[in-house]
Amino acid sequence: MSQTTTQTKARTTARAAVRTTVMTDAYERAQLRGLEEQIGPRLRVPGVGAAVRWLQGLVPEDRRLQRLAQLQIGLLFFGISDGMLLITNLGATPWDVFHQGLAKHLGTGVGTMGIAVGALVMLLWIPLRQKPGIGTLSNVVVVGLATNATMAWSATPHAMWTRWLVLVSGILLNGVATGFYIGAGLGPGPRDGLMTGYAARGHSIRVVRTAIEVTVIVSGWLLGGTLGVGTALFAVAIGPLAHRFIPLLALKKRDAQAASSTAESEESRTRSVRTLGRASA
Repeated sequence: MSQTTTQTKARTTARAAVRTTVMTDAYERAQLRGLEEQIGPRLRVPGVGAAVRWLQGLVPEDRRLQRLAQLQIGLLFFGISDGMLLITNLGATPWDVFHQGLAKHLGTGVGTMGIAVGALVMLLWIPLRQKPGIGTLSNVVVVGLATNATMAWSATPHAMWTRWLVLVSGILLNGVATGFYIGAGLGPGPRDGLMTGYAARGHSIRVVRTAIEVTVIVSGWLLGGTLGVGTALFAVAIGPLAHRFIPLLALKKRDAQAASSTAESEESRTRSVRTLGRASA
């Protein structure tokens, strides 16, 4: 009898130990989960989610990838066209005259100086309360890098006819590039944004643009930048080229396209009804 009682007590003790072990394991797992929940949020980098949402907000949802691709192609062409004008030594764009003059004194590439000047110009947006787009940020970097690459990898033309050919081709490419990157609708370049920012304060955009470009041309020329017939030809031609290519390459919203298409269909239907009415009469 006593032996049976001892065995029963031993079984009970063993069951209690197993139950205690199971409860202890469950308790420890629960505590670990609690600690992980406490540690988890602390391991997240603050502001990353907000930064991602901000970057997404810079690009409209409508044809986002197409807009980004068109933007980068336009900026790449823009930098290449700037480099083409520079290697002719017949005169650069107004801002590149300034960049070239600074680069000669500071010992850097013209494209590198364009990046630095673009970043400084964006600081002038702050008092004007201008908001940059992804196109603005890309413009600062991509154009300068493409200009440096073009000047480094392209052979300098020596014959006058080749220099003129490169010059005219560069100006035409610049017009196409302007249509591409502005048509993407992702924000103006830093220099264009400066002009439009002053214009939004009630100043004439023609006066503002002329004042800024005359200032940078004269400053660049005094610093040793190349001011020549190419600069004058660019100034005359870029307006009509941009006027042609910006509407041609602009990405309109699908809703606007649908509305335009519907209006055209309604107008066509109305003309058809009128024609049929006249024929039956």
